[in-house]
Amino acid sequence: MSNDRPGQLSRRALLGGSAAGLLAAPLGILGAQAFPSGRSPIDFSEFPLCRTSSETATALSGAPRKLRLSWNANAVCLVTVPVAIDHGFFQKQNLDVELVNFAGSTDQLLEAIATGKSDGGVGMALRWLKPLEQGFDVKITAATHGGCMRVLAPTKSGIAGLADLTGKTIGVADLGGADKNFFSIELAKRGIDPNTDVEWRVFPGNLLRLAAEKGETHAFLSGDPVAYLWLKDGAFKEVASNLDGEYRERSCCILGLRGNLMRDEPLVARAVTQAILDAAMFTAQNPELAAKAFSPYAPKDATFDDLRSLVGYHTHHHHPTGAVLKGELKAYADDLKLVSVFKKTTDTTKFAERIYADVLSI
Repeated sequence: MSNDRPGQLSRRALLGGSAAGLLAAPLGILGAQAFPSGRSPIDFSEFPLCRTSSETATALSGAPRKLRLSWNANAVCLVTVPVAIDHGFFQKQNLDVELVNFAGSTDQLLEAIATGKSDGGVGMALRWLKPLEQGFDVKITAATHGGCMRVLAPTKSGIAGLADLTGKTIGVADLGGADKNFFSIELAKRGIDPNTDVEWRVFPGNLLRLAAEKGETHAFLSGDPVAYLWLKDGAFKEVASNLDGEYRERSCCILGLRGNLMRDEPLVARAVTQAILDAAMFTAQNPELAAKAFSPYAPKDATFDDLRSLVGYHTHHHHPTGAVLKGELKAYADDLKLVSVFKKTTDTTKFAERIYADVLSI
C-alpha cells in the first residue's frame, strides 16, 4: 500500500515551522470521512468495556464545537490523533479540532492547556506527572496505548540487559524525559541506583546514535519512530523497552484536558475523550489505515512498512479509563517516588484522584 495521498504536502507544510512554541494547523474537517449510516468501523466485541460509552454517546448539538488539541507531530505513538481526523471520529462527535504541533517543554505545554491556549493535549505520562504534581489545572481523561521507549546499545557490546548498565554511560536527550524517568525506575527495581551507579550524558536527540558510535556512551535511550529506524541496519540492538515485564499492560501516553473545560463543558470533554478512545480502538484493529493517517508526519526515511510495524507493536488495544487508569497513574507516581522524582510526602492515591477525571459517565 502506498503512503502517498492527496493533501500530504500541504499538511507537512502546515506542521513544519520552527522548533519551539505552538504551531497550529486547522485540520478538524480536513480529510474527515463521515461514517456510512448505521455502520461502525470498530468491532466493539474486542473492547467490551468501551462498547457502552461509545455506542450510547450522543454527539454535541449545534454548530461543530471548535477545539485546539496539542501533540508532537513527530511521535508515531500519538497516531490516534491523525486517525481521529482522517477517519471522522472527531466529526462523529461534532467537533472541529485544530491540531497544534507543540515542540516546547512539557511544562510549557501543560501551562498552555491550563491557561486555555490549548484545550487539551496528548503526551507521555512519565513526562506529565511531575508538572501535574506541582498543580497545573489539567485533568487526565484517558490513556491511549503502551510502548515506544527503548534502550539501545551497539550489537557487538556486552550489554544484554539493564543489569549490564551498571557503571556505564547512558546517552539521553532530556534528563527530565519520560524515557529517562522510566528506565531510572527499571534500574532502581534491579538494585541499581540511577543517580550514582550509572552516568547520564545529554546529547541532542538526533545525535544519540552518533555519540554511541564514537564511544562517548555505552548505550542510549530513544523513542519511536527514531529508535525503531536505528535498529534496522543491525549495528544496534534493543536492550530493553517499556513493554517489558509488568509494564507490558500499562499505558504510557495519555490525554489531558484543561480543568475549566471539564467543569464548564463536561459534554465537550466527554466528546473529545470518546473520539480519541474510538480512534485508539480503530488503530488497534486497522494498523495499515492508521499508518497511512500518520504517514504525512513521519520521518522521510520511514517506509510505510515501518509505520505499519510500529502501529502494530504499540499496544493501542490498551487504552484504560476509570479505576484502571487511576491505578496506573498511582503506580507511576509510586515509581517516581522510588527514584526521587516525586516528593516522598506525596499521597499518590490522592494525587491520582486529583489529576484524573471521569467524563464517560456523564
